[in-house]
Amino acid sequence: MSTENRNMKMLIAYDGTHYSGWQKQKNDRTIQGEIECCLKRMTREEISLHGAGRTDAGVHADAMCAHFLTRSVLSVTELQRGLNSMLSGAIRIITVEETDLDFHARFHAKGKLYHYSLYCGKIQPPRSRQYLLHVPLPLDLNSIHSCLAIIEGTHDFSSFENSGSRDKTILSGRGAIRTIHSAKLTADRADAFVFQFTGDGFLRNMIRNLVGTLIEVGRGRLSSKEFKAILKARDRSLAGRTAPPHGLCLKEVFY
Repeated sequence: MSTENRNMKMLIAYDGTHYSGWQKQKNDRTIQGEIECCLKRMTREEISLHGAGRTDAGVHADAMCAHFLTRSVLSVTELQRGLNSMLSGAIRIITVEETDLDFHARFHAKGKLYHYSLYCGKIQPPRSRQYLLHVPLPLDLNSIHSCLAIIEGTHDFSSFENSGSRDKTILSGRGAIRTIHSAKLTADRADAFVFQFTGDGFLRNMIRNLVGTLIEVGRGRLSSKEFKAILKARDRSLAGRTAPPHGLCLKEVFY
C-alpha cells in the first residue's frame, strides 16, 4: 500500500437491463455499487467511484467515464483484469489509466453523446427487445427532422425535465438551460433508426422525454409547430410520455 493517493480513470461499458441504474443504492444492484464492491476487495480500501453522470435503471453505456482515488500499488493492467474477472459479464472495464489528482469525471466533462434506438418493423426480433424501442408504425421522418433542428442550440428544456432533475430552489446557475450541439435521426437499416444527441449536459430523463415527444410528432399527433410551442412553454405537462429506458445508451463523454 502506497502512502500517496493515485487517481485512476476508467472507461466502463455496461448492459443496464438488470441493474437499478448507475448510482449506488442500499438494497438494489447498481453499476457503481458493483464496481465499488470489487474495488474494495482488490484494494482493501473504502473506494468512492465518481461517474461522469447518472444513468437510470435499464439504460446502457458504451463509454461511461469514472474515477476513484486509491493508495493501492496495483498496476492499471492488474486493476482492469482483476475487475473484469470479478464483475458480471454485463459490466466491463474497457480501459484504466492513472491521471492527474485534480481530474474529476463529472465536473471536468464538457459534454456527452447519447443514442436512442428504435425498431420500426412489424415484428421485433426478440434479441433486440432490450436495446431498441419497438415502434411498429410508419413515422413521418421529415417532421421529426424539422423538430430535431428546433432542438439544436441553447434552450430552456424545462418542458422535457422530469422532477428530481435539480434543486429548483437554487436560483443561481443555469437552471434548465442546456446547449444541444447536434440532434439527428439516422437509419441503422431500413427498419431501425437511431436518435443521436450531443450536448453540454442533459436534465433528468430529458432525452427520453424528447424521444417520447418526437415519436408523437412522427405519428402525426403533434406538428413541428406544436413541438416548438411545447419547447418554449417550459411546461412538462405539455410534452409527450417518457420513452422507456432500454433504447438509451451513453456513447461518449467529452473532456
